[in-house]
Amino acid sequence: MEAMDLRREELRSMHGAACRVKAAGLCWEELGCVNGADCRMKAVDLNRGGFRLGRNGAHVWGCWQGASHGFKQGSAGCVHGAVCSRGSLLFLRTTSKRAALRSLQGSVDFPAVEFEYGDTDSHGAELAARGRRWPELDTAQQRAHVLRLLEGLEVVSRERRLRAARAILYLAQGVFGDCESEGDVLHWSRHNSFLLYQLGTFSAFLELLSMEIDNSQACSSALRKPAISLADSTELRVLLSVMYLLVENIRVELETDPPEWKSCRETFRTELSFPGRSDEPFALLLFTMVTKFCSGHAPHFPMKKVLLLLWKVLLFTLGGFEALQTMKVRRREELGLPPLPEDSIQVMRSMRAASPPACSIELAEQPQKRGHRSRRPLMKQDSLDIYNERDPFKNDEAGVDEEESDEVDGGIEGELDLMERDALLPAMPAQRPPIERVSFPKGLPWAPKVRQKDIEHFLEASRNKFIGFTLGQDTETLIGLPRPIHESVKTLKQHKYVSISDVQIKNEEELEKCPMSLGEEEVQETPCEVLYRAMLYNLPQYMIALLKILLAAAPTSKAKTDSINILADVLPEEMPITVLQSMKLGIDVNRHKEIIVKSISALLLLLLKHFKLNHIYQFEYVSQHLVFANCIPLILKFFNQNIMSYITAKNSISVLDYPHCTVHDLPELTAESLEAGDNNQFCWRNLFSCINLLRILNKLTKWKHSRTMMLVVFKSAPILKRALKVKQAMMQLYVLKLLKIQTKYLGRQWRKSNMKTMSAIYQKVRHRMNDDWAYGNDIDARPWDFQAEECTLRASIEAFNSRRYDKPQDSEFAPVDNCLQSVLGQRLELPEDFQYSYELWLEREVFSQPIRWEELLRYQ
Repeated sequence: MEAMDLRREELRSMHGAACRVKAAGLCWEELGCVNGADCRMKAVDLNRGGFRLGRNGAHVWGCWQGASHGFKQGSAGCVHGAVCSRGSLLFLRTTSKRAALRSLQGSVDFPAVEFEYGDTDSHGAELAARGRRWPELDTAQQRAHVLRLLEGLEVVSRERRLRAARAILYLAQGVFGDCESEGDVLHWSRHNSFLLYQLGTFSAFLELLSMEIDNSQACSSALRKPAISLADSTELRVLLSVMYLLVENIRVELETDPPEWKSCRETFRTELSFPGRSDEPFALLLFTMVTKFCSGHAPHFPMKKVLLLLWKVLLFTLGGFEALQTMKVRRREELGLPPLPEDSIQVMRSMRAASPPACSIELAEQPQKRGHRSRRPLMKQDSLDIYNERDPFKNDEAGVDEEESDEVDGGIEGELDLMERDALLPAMPAQRPPIERVSFPKGLPWAPKVRQKDIEHFLEASRNKFIGFTLGQDTETLIGLPRPIHESVKTLKQHKYVSISDVQIKNEEELEKCPMSLGEEEVQETPCEVLYRAMLYNLPQYMIALLKILLAAAPTSKAKTDSINILADVLPEEMPITVLQSMKLGIDVNRHKEIIVKSISALLLLLLKHFKLNHIYQFEYVSQHLVFANCIPLILKFFNQNIMSYITAKNSISVLDYPHCTVHDLPELTAESLEAGDNNQFCWRNLFSCINLLRILNKLTKWKHSRTMMLVVFKSAPILKRALKVKQAMMQLYVLKLLKIQTKYLGRQWRKSNMKTMSAIYQKVRHRMNDDWAYGNDIDARPWDFQAEECTLRASIEAFNSRRYDKPQDSEFAPVDNCLQSVLGQRLELPEDFQYSYELWLEREVFSQPIRWEELLRYQ
């Protein structure tokens, strides 16, 4: 275990082979120790130069030193014969141990005993001190070994601490040397993670991590080096790997988990969410590492592991998307709001992707398509409104399979250049003649929503038209309006949606108006609230640091001299000298960047969604700083590439992935096998990153017309249209949302030449009943001072932060002590320099100032 240096998230051997650890004192074929743990020093090892006594009785078959062999004392010779892995010498049964040793000494000189005295034996031997494999030990024995390793973390020597930490990392990885299958490795990794946490391993590693962060010697050494490599972050990578494995294994819930594991999970979540001995949650320590790395003070920090751990900690403490949906339903019930019209997660899972751009074969069939469509019956617009029709060109024809109809109704082909079309798509099957029967259009996937503001705008326009004056925000008085207006208002109110954000904004306005009568707000102490309060004063730096790393990891970014080095924990000390080594390093670098993009996009989306649910102004504060840090053009720059190539990239070597590499013999890697890659249709993490970035962009621009104009100014429409080539329903949905909000600004000619995109928006995106997005006649499309909109929002955010989080010492509503005796009786700590100049202060501020008795009497 001392020589184990793991690559790829510490999960593989430095030499590409899994490190095998055998138990001490085992006979060959694992038939048990001859004399138990007492057989140490009674074994003979085969070495290259002859025989010598081994340090223990471990049967390390295939060890570089040879094969060790145990002899039973007082018996008729050796228990089992063993063949040396480095020679052909066969141990035969002899009449006694003494005869065996005499025969050995007769053939080869007996070497000196190379014994190194210390507190403990090697960690592999200590783990198997009873002569059995780790899975064969009972819980008490496993706990004893873990406690012994934890004691090794408290020694002064860095080398010995690192050795103990690596032994614990081996346990957290699933003691793969004693496992036969990948399932066994994952089982023991999960089992050992709970065992390690119950014995206080995470707290011990947290202290070590804090020591490494504050290690100024390592920081200064890294700053002096011209090139930083893996060797500069060995200790940090081992610590972060163990903590990541603990968080990830304990976070995942299984139905078969015993009750003590469930209680352990809740305890761990509480420990990570709320500050314990320190004044900050654990996630804030990781955010601090990110900012310290981006500032250049600690360039050796392994950012990939830090960001992965930060993402999983936020996912564990705050909750994932399904937990967020459950919290949203519960919060609406607490506020007395009607339930959600649908579960957005389930709706998106049931949606089908529209067909990507057509290939050349499909272009040849365009006349046939047009002729087929022309034979379809036309429907009046009122019929479409009555049935909430999904597609005016789509009939439910028997015999037409889903994929064909999907190609027809959801196609957005013909809109992209011929060079951008995907030639890998299969040819469209021949069109069947339509069947004469009555059919009704399908419903839209989303229920329409109407805001209170939309109803007010509709009534204001109607009153100006028919009456000549308005009634402000009154939505109940309909006197003087024609009957169709009454029906319209009724329909709008049936689909009215009041969000949690609307209630929070209204409550905040009331608290600002009446701070004394409404009293102090009761703030629930949730993990999200604790995290926001801890991040508040350094939140701009955190957002800027994350976007800096995202920019450096983006595939479209070019290397610059002033950019940060995110490859410090992937580059080896010695650069590759062969083509194969260069290819492996290139794959590692690309994979490294992809994991960083995945982590940052996921944690930013989690923060935005949870802050929005906790309080809308917390979400707006994070959003505004992301916008100020140029997050919108950064995401657009990320998508300004061949997105299909990015989605299908194969920057991984499957045979080196955990846990496959730990239990299988590694094949010989060649340049051809590296170029071929795996057989997956797409790269999960890259598609996941793209969807997350699109969702972040949607959240930043939704209902913000100034930010929507940024999308128009940066010419995002052609970039987003290229992303529609990815045939994945969720990704297409968020691309269409972004196109919908800027359609009114793109002009009539754009809408005319992109009618199939407009049709796809109609099919898949939620409708706002009086949102005139397709024609550009909306009042929100008129130009105004966009800077004023951001300034107003910023003033509201600052008022919220000041009211809830600033100490009210300087507030005009703070209580004042009017009792002279209590004021004069308070002890004030005066600085030393003031005590030296006390007489001068009295002369200047008291004796030389005339007393204005008139003003004093007036105030009394």
